[in-house]
Amino acid sequence: MDLKNQAIKTALTGDWDEAIQINKAILELSPLDVDSLNRLAFAYSELGNIKNAKNTYQKVLEIDSNNPIAQKNLKRLATMENSNGSPVLIKSGLLTNAFLEETGKTKVIDLINVGQPDILIRLRIGSPLKLVVKRLKIFAIDFDSNFIGMLPDNISNRLIKLMEGGNEYEACIKYIDKHKVTIFIKETVRASRFKFQPSFLVSDGQPLDYKDLPITKMIKKVT
Repeated sequence: MDLKNQAIKTALTGDWDEAIQINKAILELSPLDVDSLNRLAFAYSELGNIKNAKNTYQKVLEIDSNNPIAQKNLKRLATMENSNGSPVLIKSGLLTNAFLEETGKTKVIDLINVGQPDILIRLRIGSPLKLVVKRLKIFAIDFDSNFIGMLPDNISNRLIKLMEGGNEYEACIKYIDKHKVTIFIKETVRASRFKFQPSFLVSDGQPLDYKDLPITKMIKKVT
């Protein structure tokens, strides 16, 4: 269990070389540990070692032929090789700096009205999400456009105004099971007009009043 906790921690900090070593150590003790194989394969893919990543995911399918994580990632990896077989460079994205909290710039949020369990179980801690606006609410969707959940209204109202004014955000999954999704949101761009205005409040507080601000940036909407 201690090794598994270390393996998860190294993934969250983006230490992929260490993640490989720890997951290999787990597999020496438990060769059929599907979770460790999936973590090992993902670490390989983040370092651009597509061949080893594919081979490791194939081992997962030999143990569990319907494993959704391995199936999905093998499809993803098929797009990560050039025509000559060399790997396409991969960016770790938000995971590299995941969960590093900054006052006013980050927030851990429980989504409401979460999606279907068969969709949720395909995701993993650190999976990136898109934040899109529909009917004055903010929806969290994955990169296959599956609905994952919604932000609470008080946070949605504030962020929509900030996004309209030029702020930009990234989000990823911090915790997930079949019935609950907790996400980590990070402000990546703060518009000059909000130079001294935090995106997130320490307490619930009252929504900030931006009703008189002009819209300077179009927001992608779900159709």
